[in-house]
Amino acid sequence: MTTPKPYYEFSDYLKRHFPFKVQKISVNAGFTCPNRDGSKGVGGCTYCNNDTFNPDYCRTEHSLSGQLAAGIRFFSRKYPDMKYLAYFQAYTNTYASLEALRQKYEEALAFPGVAGLIIGTRPDCMPEALLDYLAGKSREAFIFIEYGLESPSGDTLLRINRGHTYRDSEDAIRRTHERNLPVGAHLILGLPGEDREQMLYHAGLISALPLTALKLHQLQIIRHTAMEKEFREHPEHFRLYAPEEYVELVIDFMERLRPDIAVDRFVSQAPESLLVAPAWGLKNHEFTALVRKRFAARRTKQGARYL
Repeated sequence: MTTPKPYYEFSDYLKRHFPFKVQKISVNAGFTCPNRDGSKGVGGCTYCNNDTFNPDYCRTEHSLSGQLAAGIRFFSRKYPDMKYLAYFQAYTNTYASLEALRQKYEEALAFPGVAGLIIGTRPDCMPEALLDYLAGKSREAFIFIEYGLESPSGDTLLRINRGHTYRDSEDAIRRTHERNLPVGAHLILGLPGEDREQMLYHAGLISALPLTALKLHQLQIIRHTAMEKEFREHPEHFRLYAPEEYVELVIDFMERLRPDIAVDRFVSQAPESLLVAPAWGLKNHEFTALVRKRFAARRTKQGARYL
């Protein structure tokens, strides 16, 4: 007998949509961000260095098709029958004219083996016309929208120079859901100024939104960011978790999370060359194994305390 999983994994959500195995392939489409080009601000979010999640092949000197080909070559060695989701991840992937966006999305969808798109963006960069276009494309291919919320706290969003409000996040998620598009959110646990009680309260706020999926990850201090400078000057402003402490926080958060929200990940793993702290020395799958073991030890599950 298979033991029921203590939480709803994003991989299980994908299995409901595809009769074959799918893998995300990150692409860098050469976008910028309104929080960098002066539209909303300059310098970007205080924690942000996009090099932390750009694979080596994700370079704008390569075309989207070239990036997809490189990513598919890597994964197809192990799973030759796999299909792929083009993951527009770097910067703000809805921040251009509708025609420019359409050309990039459709280039990716036309690439052999690509079964859909995952589009990462900001909640203040989703105009109605683009939502209408994406809703239309979703009748032909899998389209998933992923918003960087980072925190529901207005004070935190100001502190990290996010450049949008939580109301923007709520509005974008609801408008996307109304188009019958699956929608995900991204949160960072451990941002400066947020204590454990506040983060657990955020689980309830997030659960009230029509979310399909959620990504969590621990706060990491990354080189060449404004947050690195603040950390070095005022380390007392930060509460960086040890792995065991973060496991407990994750499970407490998950207990309060709506049980039908698929969870894509719990942690992020920045390249060692860019990571200042905390240095855990754990790969994502190793941390996930710790979470599952602790779920079992506590005899709990996602949504156990959801109200």
